[in-house]
Amino acid sequence: MLKTLGIDSLLAEMTLGLGLAIIAGNGFAIWKHRRGEAPADAAGPFRAGRVAFLSVIGALMAIWGGISIFR
Repeated sequence: MLKTLGIDSLLAEMTLGLGLAIIAGNGFAIWKHRRGEAPADAAGPFRAGRVAFLSVIGALMAIWGGISIFR
């Protein structure tokens, strides 16, 4: 039944999707920062180190999810 519904690969697909979403979100934040725009409700300054760290985490998640799906 798990094979029929595809539930066995759901965790890998979710990991890949979340990793790609993290990369896209951080890329959008970098793009907005370089254009000089900031969110209206931003409480603090742009933290480049945090964006870089989260981008690396997102890349690792995307790689892990992709390898798990296509192995």
